[in-house]
Amino acid sequence: MSQPATRTLNVFYLVIFGEFVSLLGSSLTSFGLGVWAYQHSRSATQFALISLFAVLPGILIAPLAGTLVDRWDRRRVMLVADLGAGLTTLAIAALLVTGRLEVWHIYITAALSAAFSAFQMPAAAASVTLLVPKEKLSQASGLMQLGQAIAQIVAPALAGALLLGIGLPGILLIDFATFLFAVGVLALVKFPALQRSAEAAAHSGSVVRETVYGWRYILARPGLVAMLALVAATNFSMAVVSALFTPMMLTLTTPDRLGQVMTVGGLGMLAGGVTLSVWGGPKRRIHGVLGFLALAGFSIMLGGASPAVLVIAVAAFGFFFAQPLINGALQAIWQTKVAPDVQGRVFSARNMFATLMSPLAFGLAGPLADRVFEPLMAPGGALAGSVGQFIGVGAGRGIGLIFIVMGWLAVAATGVGYLYPRLARVEDELPDAIPSAA
Repeated sequence: MSQPATRTLNVFYLVIFGEFVSLLGSSLTSFGLGVWAYQHSRSATQFALISLFAVLPGILIAPLAGTLVDRWDRRRVMLVADLGAGLTTLAIAALLVTGRLEVWHIYITAALSAAFSAFQMPAAAASVTLLVPKEKLSQASGLMQLGQAIAQIVAPALAGALLLGIGLPGILLIDFATFLFAVGVLALVKFPALQRSAEAAAHSGSVVRETVYGWRYILARPGLVAMLALVAATNFSMAVVSALFTPMMLTLTTPDRLGQVMTVGGLGMLAGGVTLSVWGGPKRRIHGVLGFLALAGFSIMLGGASPAVLVIAVAAFGFFFAQPLINGALQAIWQTKVAPDVQGRVFSARNMFATLMSPLAFGLAGPLADRVFEPLMAPGGALAGSVGQFIGVGAGRGIGLIFIVMGWLAVAATGVGYLYPRLARVEDELPDAIPSAA
């Protein structure tokens, strides 16, 4: 590897370390606020609305954000986005300390954080292509997933202990300090200059013109469209599961056991991240996407089939083990097939489409659980004598049935993906947009 490539790879390591520290703080806050919100509302619907507000603003502003990311310095975009997200955490801490915090305040701050994330995520993803050689993109994704895994392992148990020791205000201040650390790292490093391609120059102009080009870039490539459709379908299932996991667990067990199960899930993600970092994933990355999506779907079904915490923990391990391998393979395909100087707008268009189903999932999850599936699976409910004979009845079993349905939908989507030629051959039909490293 050449010396410039080595230097930029070292910058990548520094940046992901700073983002990891910030992610750890955010994970502490997410756990603490999630427990606080559910204990104060006792409503799966109100809890799910937090997830809705955390994703909706990003969908609305993603295309514009991606175009601006391509126009602006990506390092500075990440720096400002991290600082803005940190200030929203500080605002929550101030409301909590003064005794004014309500659940609807969390909705607003979740929306603000999502808006900053709409700029930070495409900027970070596009920056990886500048800093990491093409041959190491899968391993780079694995390292990034490792950071998420370690945060998930450490954060639940640590947050549980900190809640007893310094309380939620202390956790929020720690989170703000981690944001400042990430900002400091970004302020000290430099990214290489972005080389402009002829194709991007041909479609430059107004912000609207460049934003529309992000969509046209994807629509002109059926393989990318097929990947988007697959991710959108499976994201719906996983968003429902994400919104209902904490309410289901808190009906079955205590917050500390919830933290333990989440830690087991983090161990699964750690194992998946290590596997991807060492292995790099299958040579045909689309096979890794489809195969591990199927594993995630089966794990969701297992998690809903039993109220036993041990079984749910095993399912969480399998589900989170698959995530780094899915995401790493997907990201490597996109980073390889999309020109670096248009990745901001293309990745934002991709993120917007892929998450379009998430607001619907978050909006439906709570009412489906509270008003439909939980009554169906209550003692004497309409399904208690049939499905209840296999998965049990009572509190949380309606959500368990939802998990089984969502897992089956995810598995079915991967089966369709294997049968669609444009998706199965996407790596062969699309040329690479970035050169190999010297």
